[in-house]
Amino acid sequence: MNYVPGDLRDQLAHVGYDVVQAGLVCGSGGNLSARIPDEDAIWVTASGSWLDRLSRNTFTSVQISDGAPAMIGTIPPPQIEPTSELALHLALYRARPDVNAVVHLHPQTALLLDALGEHIRISTTDHAFYLRRVVTVPFRMPGTTELASLTAAMAADGTDCLVLSQHGCVVVGDSVELAHKRARNLEEAASLTYRALAAGRLENLRDCPEEFLDRLHGSTAVTV
Repeated sequence: MNYVPGDLRDQLAHVGYDVVQAGLVCGSGGNLSARIPDEDAIWVTASGSWLDRLSRNTFTSVQISDGAPAMIGTIPPPQIEPTSELALHLALYRARPDVNAVVHLHPQTALLLDALGEHIRISTTDHAFYLRRVVTVPFRMPGTTELASLTAAMAADGTDCLVLSQHGCVVVGDSVELAHKRARNLEEAASLTYRALAAGRLENLRDCPEEFLDRLHGSTAVTV
């Protein structure tokens, strides 16, 4: 898919296409958003959007402060209904001023592990670098302010990757690209965890080396 990196909607459309092609999402199983620079507003996917068929016309603009339709410059907001998970996106942006992109997906392996009562293991340097930690948000009804408030509260400490129990996952980043990388790494970590579980070797799956974690959380720069 060709896209213009300068437009946030095109960047989000690329993410949608990629996660479907990678098998993380079936059809419209998720929603995406990005904070618009110098605006109290986000671009967010329309309700029911197929993530591999996104275009600039399948996003609408919404004010972060009150959830009202947002005019961007002199352009009025598109007359389309935003995702039913709009409250989740807005709550995360309000709780985390450092967040510029939110990716909410329904990835199969991460959800299977949750249903089995297993948490995702952080076993490689890539997973440690991009995910840091993964927390699970107890089940709340999708699309509710209760789910939005609880998720934002659990992300407020800097957690960037959250599994929404029996629902999906949400990852955040300071850019669309970083949120995209975290989404892909989260499902890869889930896949490795499940393969170890299926092989009966989950107890042997080693955590990321402490030496790397110490450098990651310390002052020494780590590039992955």
